[in-house]
Amino acid sequence: MWYNCFEISKLQELCPTEQVLSIDRMENAVALFGSFDENVKLIEKEFGVRITCRNSELKIDGEAESVSKAARVIESLLRLINRGEALSEQNIRYCISLVNDGSEEKIEQLAGDCICITSKGKPIKPKTIGQKRYCNMIADNTVTIGVGPAGTGKTYLAVAMAVTAFRSKQINRIILTRPAVEAGEKLGFLPGDLQSKVDPYLRPLYDALFDMLGAETYQKYVERGNIEVAPLAYMRGRTLDDSFIILDEAQNTTSEQMKMFLTRLGFNSKMVITGDITQIDLPRGAKSGLKDCMKILKNIEGIGSCIFDERDVVRHRLVQDIIRAYAKYENSGK
Repeated sequence: MWYNCFEISKLQELCPTEQVLSIDRMENAVALFGSFDENVKLIEKEFGVRITCRNSELKIDGEAESVSKAARVIESLLRLINRGEALSEQNIRYCISLVNDGSEEKIEQLAGDCICITSKGKPIKPKTIGQKRYCNMIADNTVTIGVGPAGTGKTYLAVAMAVTAFRSKQINRIILTRPAVEAGEKLGFLPGDLQSKVDPYLRPLYDALFDMLGAETYQKYVERGNIEVAPLAYMRGRTLDDSFIILDEAQNTTSEQMKMFLTRLGFNSKMVITGDITQIDLPRGAKSGLKDCMKILKNIEGIGSCIFDERDVVRHRLVQDIIRAYAKYENSGK
């Protein structure tokens, strides 16, 4: 029977094949497989292959293309293990997505340097290429704009960079702020004075600082005036020198508020502006200051913009799926 080249290629794809990889150390195999082989099961499910290990050899069985991709994921993960990185569902799925895109050479960049140590001694590192680019941009620019969906680490990494700069005495103050814009609720119905009313809006910023510094150290720096967490309205009329200033939820600023905030910048200071332009809670018809500043400040030296996508999400896997589903629904025009 005769086959043309296309048919031969399709037959090769459909025919089961196997590939054998060598693992030089048993502890690497243990780290690769994970508890109850959960890491390998994830790869098997993604590519429809079967992975077995005997002695120092790892065998992958399945269709040719799937086997090739699974092998590339495993080789990438072994390189991460050799560089001291712990495997998790998040970074395994991220490696899979890079291999599916033909971008596995970027995986090497994931084993980056630690940018901060939490109060409990946990190292904080960028977990995606987008996060690494974001941290580099903060280090290299005076003003950095980070835009992307929930769970991409925009605020958390910015706070980590701020704490690192503070600990190394590059700056004297950390100032965290966000607009107190309601997302369906009304401030007036919340109990207490004005500070009590705005505290729930600032809670994510408190949480990040507590994680980095510990509650007691945080309180000590607040009392000394080294750390300030306040609503955006409190920034008006000030000049912020020797400070690391983070504006969170910037999609909920008006153009006037954004201009006011940007012009607070003083000498030896850095600003990081974070937001998600798909979650604007401003009244209908009001323009987002974040959208405007991304266009207006586009080509100014010393100002960088980092755009995250759903692949940079480091929360539960379903968060990526939810973001993707909403984007598909909104793009369909329904």
